[in-house]
Amino acid sequence: MRGSVTAMAAATLLMPLLGAAPSDVRGGESGLQSAFASAAAEYHVPQSVLLGVSYLQSRWDGHGGAPSVSGGYGPMHLTDARTALAGAVPHHSDGLEDPRGDSARAPLRPKATPPKNDQLPARLRTLPRAAELTGLSPRELRTDPTANVAGGAALLAAAQKELGQPLSSDPADWYGAVARFSGADDTATAAAYADDVFAVLRTGQERQTDSGQPVALAAQPGLTPDTRQLRRAGLRTLDAAETECPRKVSCEWIPAPYKEFGDSDYGNHDLGDRPAALDIDYIVIHDTEGAWDGVLTMVQDPTYVSWQYTLRSTDGHIAQHVKAKDVAWHAGNWYVNAKSIGLEHEGFLARPDAWYTEAMYRSSARLVAYLAKKYDIPLDRQHILGHDTVPGPTTPTIGGMHTDPGPYWDWRHYFELLGHPLRPTAGPHGGMVTIRPDYAANRPEYTGCASAGGPCAEHGSSAVRLHSGPGESYPLIKDIGLGTTPSKGVNDISSRVSTGQQYAVAGRDGDWTAIWYLGQKAWFKNPADRPAAVHAAGEVVTPKDGVESVPVYGRAYPEASAYPADVPVQAVSALPYTLPAGQRYVVGEKVPGEYYYAVTFDEASHKVVTGKDLYYEIQFGHRVGFVRAEDVRVIPSGS
Repeated sequence: MRGSVTAMAAATLLMPLLGAAPSDVRGGESGLQSAFASAAAEYHVPQSVLLGVSYLQSRWDGHGGAPSVSGGYGPMHLTDARTALAGAVPHHSDGLEDPRGDSARAPLRPKATPPKNDQLPARLRTLPRAAELTGLSPRELRTDPTANVAGGAALLAAAQKELGQPLSSDPADWYGAVARFSGADDTATAAAYADDVFAVLRTGQERQTDSGQPVALAAQPGLTPDTRQLRRAGLRTLDAAETECPRKVSCEWIPAPYKEFGDSDYGNHDLGDRPAALDIDYIVIHDTEGAWDGVLTMVQDPTYVSWQYTLRSTDGHIAQHVKAKDVAWHAGNWYVNAKSIGLEHEGFLARPDAWYTEAMYRSSARLVAYLAKKYDIPLDRQHILGHDTVPGPTTPTIGGMHTDPGPYWDWRHYFELLGHPLRPTAGPHGGMVTIRPDYAANRPEYTGCASAGGPCAEHGSSAVRLHSGPGESYPLIKDIGLGTTPSKGVNDISSRVSTGQQYAVAGRDGDWTAIWYLGQKAWFKNPADRPAAVHAAGEVVTPKDGVESVPVYGRAYPEASAYPADVPVQAVSALPYTLPAGQRYVVGEKVPGEYYYAVTFDEASHKVVTGKDLYYEIQFGHRVGFVRAEDVRVIPSGS
């Protein structure tokens, strides 16, 4: 039941997302478009270069003067990170979740403390430098988009002069300066960044920014930059020999240690032989809840935990820590860990205005498309998981499962970059919906970002809230596994669905659509003029005839008889949920029951146990779940 991975994914990354760019952008210019023209003229930087750099940084958005996840401000993402990154604590250090999630071992509660960023690298201090070059105040550069664009132009011009290049009107002469603007200290990352900017220049772009201003960049399809300029930039060479990355990203090898310590303990991952011994079925998207340098320090600590890749926000640079063949400890569910690759993105769940750069989104999408093709992983939300959609493996673990990357990760844009845009796949009678609100316009209320119970800043979101009836006066849907009263808390996923997730339709009432969710009928507002979902069709499961309900599991483990004598039997433990008769849930994949036994440092003792029992992965609530194949029947969603 594998889905095909489009061969056009890489090409799609280079194409305009909102229509073809116009051949002429003169006349009726917005204030921001004029700001680019004025700054380009003042600092003798080609306007197209300035627009291309800004697009890769922010897609021309200003974010109301709020800093990005790496302390970058405005359309040019000028960085002033010291205040923006203060107090960051990586999310595996909260002591709630066992990232390993293997009940055969004692719970792992990492408590590592990130180092202080006393000396910020130059890439996180570009705004003070822009202030020196322009004479504008740091406050102006942070809050005034026109000043911010001027600061970016001044930095590009300074980089061009430092490389000994003339302030040419030809964009092809600015490759080295663009590479230097990235702030990267290595040739591969700087080149990957510059290549992306010049790809944008070739294809052109146009869009309306978050402040409602139209901005356009005319296409220059024949543009060929002088890449030789980068040789004079004095940048270091990455150690990429061990990495498993696509060619068009920058990637370095910073290994997580496989090392014994303490009382026969070891860390911070397990050696394996995937996919030969065990399929890789999932890619899990995380955010770091911390800054790049501190996170890298911790993943190199054998007493901490691990994941395969970390992605940097400023320029999309990637560090790989664990080979794909090996099992990292990241998801809080051992079954998912054993069958997944984990990606940590520099970012913060509960800082709605701490936005992700386009450079990181694109780099991540290229990496995921590459991994999905290599390991035959379908590009859908039941295989490209958020950490927040990984199920608790057993009932006691449900409350401690993580909720990143949260409601502010732009899944719709991400799937466009993956080459799998979320489109309707059926008419009104397809029997399913794909959640797909307009990210910028969809602004549900959240609390708990800055203070407990306090309101979060209004912001675009990928998430849609669920009620127990067709109206906002009805109570929010309750998750019995959490045992708490549902709320609008930014970390409370009990009553919300996320962009790209698919559910069987359970009813319609005016502007409201009902879906089957956690064994209940859940309603969300879905007006025709501002739809929160699009029609879809596919396969769904429902209990076999004559069965009142069937259990739902958080892991697909084998039956007891499948275990050899030297591997302890792992319980096939149902979660507190059931799938009642008459309800339908969207199918992800049919999988065998499997358990990877790896509780010692000696990999010779590691074994994969495969049972005869089969399971279907389903989209059950916000998180995925599993049901035994013998308990259900598979039917078309529209039947």
